[in-house]
Amino acid sequence: MPKNSKVVKREIDDDVIESVKDLLSNEDSVEDAFKKSELSVNDSENKDVDVEEGSDVEDERPAWNSKLQYILAQVGFSVGLGNVWRFPYLCQKNGGGAYLVPYLILLLVIGIPLFFLELSVGQRIRRGSIGVWNYISPKLGGIGFASCIVCFFVALYYNVIIGWSLFYFSQSFQHPLPWDQCPLVKNSSRTFVEPECEKSSATTYYWYREALNISSSISESGGLNWKMTACLLAAWVMVCLAMIKGIQSSGKIMYFSSLFPYVVLICFLIRGLLLNGSLDGIRHMFTPKLEIMLEPKVWREAATQVFFALGLGFGGVIAFSSYNKRDNNCHFDAVLVSFINFFTSVLATLVVFAVLGFKANVINEKCILQNSEKIVNLLNAGNLSTAIIPHHINFSSITAEDYNLVYDIIQKVKEEEFPLDLKPCLIEDELDKAVQGTGLAFIAFTEAMTHFPASPFWSVMFFLMLVNLGLGSMFGTIEGITTPIVDTFKVRKEVLTVTCCLLAFSIGLIFVQRSGNYFVTMFDDYSATLPLLIVVILENIAMSYIYGIDKFMEDLKDMLGFSASQYYYYTWKYISPLVLLSLLVASIVQMVLSPPGYNAWIEEKATEEFQSYPTWGLIVCVSLIALAMLPVPVVYMIRRCNLMDDSSGSLAAVSYKRGRIIKEPVNLEGDDTSLIHGKSPNEVPSPSFGKKIYRKQTGSPTVDTAPNGRYGIGYIMANMSDMPESDL
Repeated sequence: MPKNSKVVKREIDDDVIESVKDLLSNEDSVEDAFKKSELSVNDSENKDVDVEEGSDVEDERPAWNSKLQYILAQVGFSVGLGNVWRFPYLCQKNGGGAYLVPYLILLLVIGIPLFFLELSVGQRIRRGSIGVWNYISPKLGGIGFASCIVCFFVALYYNVIIGWSLFYFSQSFQHPLPWDQCPLVKNSSRTFVEPECEKSSATTYYWYREALNISSSISESGGLNWKMTACLLAAWVMVCLAMIKGIQSSGKIMYFSSLFPYVVLICFLIRGLLLNGSLDGIRHMFTPKLEIMLEPKVWREAATQVFFALGLGFGGVIAFSSYNKRDNNCHFDAVLVSFINFFTSVLATLVVFAVLGFKANVINEKCILQNSEKIVNLLNAGNLSTAIIPHHINFSSITAEDYNLVYDIIQKVKEEEFPLDLKPCLIEDELDKAVQGTGLAFIAFTEAMTHFPASPFWSVMFFLMLVNLGLGSMFGTIEGITTPIVDTFKVRKEVLTVTCCLLAFSIGLIFVQRSGNYFVTMFDDYSATLPLLIVVILENIAMSYIYGIDKFMEDLKDMLGFSASQYYYYTWKYISPLVLLSLLVASIVQMVLSPPGYNAWIEEKATEEFQSYPTWGLIVCVSLIALAMLPVPVVYMIRRCNLMDDSSGSLAAVSYKRGRIIKEPVNLEGDDTSLIHGKSPNEVPSPSFGKKIYRKQTGSPTVDTAPNGRYGIGYIMANMSDMPESDL
């Protein structure tokens, strides 16, 4: 034994522990110990085993029961409410079918590459967002914390929308539907229609007055809306029960929550195509307006939609992929899920505009009937000559074509006196009024369904679909919060999930007060857009320029078994950062130019009016952005200035216990030949399980190293100077 070696011998419960120095200097003495000890690497279907530094127990990371379950989880997370009520609106607003061209281009340029990036880092490092970015670059470890905060902000108001859907779902089991007709008000002398409803519409009145009971401004709280409070509680209970066991509980629910919306969409599409006027809506939808496609605003909105449609930056994508096997083909998953998301958006757009086309025809028929009566009155009063009316026109059953003919004739003859309080009654005008967001789901779509045969059935199906779409996205959002925290701080997942849901419900009460809808708008506008853009930009830069794009491409080759296309090399290194930075600048400019405010419902006028946020509201808006991004500079400064001691994670000794290799901190003194240097947990290379238990180090003496790349199983030779430190 060399003179400069110190032998440390301890006996604790018959366990044999030797310092690293002894292992290096006295191979023969530990040969029997190695033969008696063994490291089992189980390549089971459901669980992979990670040996964590600093823990005396094996960390058995859960795994998906099947590839289908994983794909459904990713699809459920990425396909959400935005596919149903935002994509159709953007498509209609930005050139119809022509909008699909910039969307597809940007999906290929930034969508799929960045989605592939998040899938691969999660699968490679097998940790949540905090652990992943701590490993990539400890100084940028704040990226993971920022993702968690953004996920929490989004979960706060996203579950409120699920609560709204639950309320409408519960109210759909009655005929006629409660939003079918305006309510009647009785007083001592007469019965009349509710004035607020008469000025707007039955569905609009029901949404603002019966469902939300909304106040006139964000400063007017009005107290809690108890109906919506109960629905929000029910929504959080559903999420908590589904997520309490992680993917073991939520994974099975994915079969229903991810597939059921497609069943409903297909049923709605078939039913919608059989309705009168549905083809008018689809034709209007996909009539390309090529001149609009050249506007920069269209490309900015398409990039934003691609960005949020795939759930980039939330951490949910990374969390789900971290439960995959290491040899899973995540490139195939990225392409598959991205195109499923795109085709889901197109399917939802077909459904929405088929239904809106039917609704526009119903409204147009009422318009023609009312204006025909006005024309008849003008003819009877002598204000119009019957000679100008074609003989074949029958005002008792006039068609849209005949009405447009009569309208054009009257307009030309009475040009000086026109308008005579007549409306053109064009279907295109109604279709141009297509709305987005809650207005589409809870006003326009509900109104259209009141004209369906068996309307309660279709209403139940529609709002159950919204609940499932929302839950699928919520599962990924909550996973983006809990998985990184569990991986980093080793807390019990059940306790963390319940605590997170209780805290979110308590804070979420601000969204179910009478002014809560205005806070939903505020959080939607300011808590996610800019922070998520910055998070994804930092992810891209950290991987491409700090970790190293060449090294990452080698990691992908080792993990996938084949080399990734050079297309991803150039998009990650050059194209995606430039596009994302341009999108960030455009979003900031748009935010500065657009006055911060919200659309308030004015009861007296029965309409929405734009109002600016009060001073405290502006402070809240800025605080949401600042709080979301605060972890990035804080963690950077802590790591930069060495304000936190990371030495606790160093590997100083190896213990052999019950056939397992664990770590025990021991200070080594003066060992120049030691090959295992202290590393912080964040700097420890990613474990890389393989199919083989042993692999030989090239260009060195016969050495067996563990397939996880952390500890050797066979002899460790002191003269192996060419063994890279990362393999230890």
